Amino acid sequence: VTEVFTPAGHWSSYPSHRHDEDDFPRITYLEETYYHRLNPASGFGVQRVYTEDGTLDECMAVHDGDVVLVPRGHHPCGAPYGFEMYYLNVMAGPRRNWRFLPDPAVKWIIDKDG
Repeated sequence: VTEVFTPAGHWSSYPSHRHDEDDFPRITYLEETYYHRLNPASGFGVQRVYTEDGTLDECMAVHDGDVVLVPRGHHPCGAPYGFEMYYLNVMAGPRRNWRFLPDPAVKWIIDKDG
């Protein structure tokens, strides 16, 4: 369980990453849910859930009180200017380890900043 505070105009769960395979220590399988809160409550955020092969690619507006299930794939969140985003994030799987793989399209960001 984690809490994430995303300031207005910023991204979280980014660079995009996934943890949808059971191949420890390279990656762990963890299902994930996001319980979103927005400030002000009338605001919105965005969450994209997608796979590299495109079999899953959903981008949705999230509102105060929304819950998003991430069945697989990458899952970044964005808070537009003017709206602060908070989410309670719950992960569950067969191991109590968190190993993820970044989306190859954004791995350069981790390499640059890491």
